[in-house]
Amino acid sequence: MKILVCAFACIKDPDRRFGSGEGGEGVLGKNIVSQLGRFHDVFVLTHISNKEAIDSAGENVFAKARFYYIELPKFFNFTKKCIQIYAYIWQIKAYFVAKKLYKENKFDAFHHVTYANDWMASYAGALLPIPYLRGPGGGAHRVPKNFVRDFSFKQRMAEKVRSFGQWIFRHDPFFIIGRQRAKALLVCNKEAFEALPKKWQAKAYFFPVNGISQGDLSKFKKKEESAAGNFSILSAGKLIKIKGFDFAIKAFKIFNEKAPDAKLVIVGEGPELKYLEKLVSALELGSRVSIQKWVPREKLFQEMSDCDVFLFASLRDGGGNVVVEAMAAGTPVVCFDLAGPGFHIDDSCGIKIEPKNPAQSVEDMAAALEKLYFDKDLRFRLGRGAREKAEREYDWNKLGDKLNEIYKKII
Repeated sequence: MKILVCAFACIKDPDRRFGSGEGGEGVLGKNIVSQLGRFHDVFVLTHISNKEAIDSAGENVFAKARFYYIELPKFFNFTKKCIQIYAYIWQIKAYFVAKKLYKENKFDAFHHVTYANDWMASYAGALLPIPYLRGPGGGAHRVPKNFVRDFSFKQRMAEKVRSFGQWIFRHDPFFIIGRQRAKALLVCNKEAFEALPKKWQAKAYFFPVNGISQGDLSKFKKKEESAAGNFSILSAGKLIKIKGFDFAIKAFKIFNEKAPDAKLVIVGEGPELKYLEKLVSALELGSRVSIQKWVPREKLFQEMSDCDVFLFASLRDGGGNVVVEAMAAGTPVVCFDLAGPGFHIDDSCGIKIEPKNPAQSVEDMAAALEKLYFDKDLRFRLGRGAREKAEREYDWNKLGDKLNEIYKKII
């Protein structure tokens, strides 16, 4: 078939870890386009900023894909301060390009991939007279109310602005028309599914925004038992409030009293760095908790393979790619039962914490670490389960097969 894809973000340097949302969006766009190219002729609308990286990737990544680069007039550059606003305006121009290409090529379907959210209108999806697919995406997940109370005024306002902005966009007539026309809505977590009106849930498919390539799967070394007295916990991500690294540190403090040989390594950078360093010092954990700067993917993969547990305390994460990578490393994951991580992890590969309130969450997280520390058999069973699930459900080629089955079903 001839498939027209809209991927505002399509490819980014994979070593650019824990930066802006464009990194994850670009990886998603790249992989969806690449997988569609295994089965169909793909025509891709993308932003001009992706051209150099796409040209460098070449046919090895983008077989059967033709790219059309779109850029807004410089007048709109001020909207890049909020990239979602820029991308929304960009969608309008993309529609007129799509309309012209449709007259020339008579596409069989249109697929909106990035931005991967469940609130931005797709003008092409709403107006082109062909089957429309959207996703995978999310956006309905929220920081639990009991946790927002501990945020600063600025952080609380940011959460309110995010929610209010999404409410406005979800009432955009073109967004509603597109949702009604869509043949398939790919959602990446239960919150995104539950946010859909009942009349649209019948055409929703669960589909992750994160996956792992066969090449990356092969990079993780075989899991081995830790040396005595060397129990290590790893966490990684951008050091911002919603990632919950303060909860990870507080939980480790409680756990460390029963496991004095354990260590916690946090990999990442961000505005919360100084606060987290002060917290480590105040809790007298300086010799047992270290915060490292961003590292190349290969190095992070090695650390994921070497650690005993991957701890991810994020309060709002639609995907959580590091969780999938930790699973691929054969490492059990402890996380909140929220959004992406809650979607990825089950009883076969980790322990999920129900976030009722901050104090309870810290205690339960510490208890989960203690359980994995003292029960080596459970730790290794969950690690094996994590690796098996990553191979079974998150291998990009298998996700591509799943996507193609959805295409067969609806077109």
